Amino acid sequence: MDKQTIIWWIRRDLRLNDNQALSAAAAYGGHVIPLFILDPALWQSRYVGSKRIAFLLAGLRLLDADLRQRGGRLIVRRGDPLVELSAVLRSTGATAVFAEEDVSPYARQRDARVAAALPLKLFAGLTVHAPGLVRKQDGDPYTVFTPFSKAWKALAPPQETDILAAPARIVVPEDVTSVPIPEEPRLPDTVPFEAGEAAAQTLLASFVSGDHPPVFRYAEQRNQLDLAGTSMLSPYLRFGMMSPRQTAVAALQSVERAPHNEARKGAGTWLNELIWREFYMNILYHFPHVRRGSFRPQYDHIEWENDSVQLRAWQTGQTGYPVIDAAMRQLGEMGWMHNRARMITASFLVKDLLVDWRLGEEWFMKHLVDGDPAANNGGWQWTAGVGTDAAPYFRIFNPILQSKKFDPHGVYIRRWLPELANVPDQAIHEPWEMSLAVQRAAGCVIGRDYPAPIIDRRETRERTLARYQAVSS
Repeated sequence: MDKQTIIWWIRRDLRLNDNQALSAAAAYGGHVIPLFILDPALWQSRYVGSKRIAFLLAGLRLLDADLRQRGGRLIVRRGDPLVELSAVLRSTGATAVFAEEDVSPYARQRDARVAAALPLKLFAGLTVHAPGLVRKQDGDPYTVFTPFSKAWKALAPPQETDILAAPARIVVPEDVTSVPIPEEPRLPDTVPFEAGEAAAQTLLASFVSGDHPPVFRYAEQRNQLDLAGTSMLSPYLRFGMMSPRQTAVAALQSVERAPHNEARKGAGTWLNELIWREFYMNILYHFPHVRRGSFRPQYDHIEWENDSVQLRAWQTGQTGYPVIDAAMRQLGEMGWMHNRARMITASFLVKDLLVDWRLGEEWFMKHLVDGDPAANNGGWQWTAGVGTDAAPYFRIFNPILQSKKFDPHGVYIRRWLPELANVPDQAIHEPWEMSLAVQRAAGCVIGRDYPAPIIDRRETRERTLARYQAVSS
């Protein structure tokens, strides 16, 4: 094979290990140009969030450092991808552009435009099984998770031998110009995620390694708000700082080596959560209209209240419902929220406040470090009862019962709501039920130190059911 110069166009694959596009580019034996383009269309999107951008930029700095250890460097350009790719191709004599495929409507339109003008080749890697591969026997896509997951598991499972090693050396032409990686925004100290591939590998190892790894307890602990029972890998999967294939291999190996049924259930449950990510990627791939509206279009006609005051109370953690407020303040500070809390807060916004789920989806995308167009959209539509495999519209999470079940002693609530620090356990989930004397003794007078509930949930349920029923018949 003749040595050639290949552009490795980096988008959501900020890693050197198990990177199919990079490995294919390096196999040509010539120059590889690792290129990241600061695309104004994405930078200026209404879904963009400063914490997520900061995490991405930190990841780019670390990727550049990793490349320099191998003799290379990261090339950064700013502008329209087609214009910038064309310029680099002309100036370097590169023969092709290799990139990892993506599934969002914008990404697919962008790639189609580039492919029409330039030698673009897309590679798998965003998911374990390429989007569109897991289908029914008649060729139709799955729209229900359980049969999708069975079909996913029936395909050849990824093996440790499939995981590609990082190229030992990456040679970049010396005369390729680059703009600096932006210095701002920077990750605030409140965000607990260290960017980069090395951090992702460390986190994965800590989750699955050892005789009694956390993955074995995942099934029993993953819903507990008061425990650190999840892998915390979602931001790294979001930007490809770790490959989904390596993550799935780790899950499958954990299932195999589990010493007993409970441990096997824990690892298997984690694998299912990884498959949920693939399911929502496939939904977005096959049904791109979900980025604009409900998978089931009749639900786009629901008469929403969209009360701006109540929406703001939800956004800022001032609803008077402790578990809701704790979760929303966690989101604002950490740029992350426990998945159980995501479901509880989403249900409250949509089915208690009757606010359009798309406003919640956008707020999450603006604040989540792991904000993913497919997973975030899928989660919101599931909770709102308007999507594929959705929770029935009449299923409305009771935040008080959820709080009592998944934060029984109020550990999570007190962490994020310091004004409730001295409220007794028996009142922590419904502090408005305390007598005034108890409120004063706890230093938490409702309506002064902590808000009174902004709604009476007994009155909102029937209203919500009526609105859904009006469009579902």
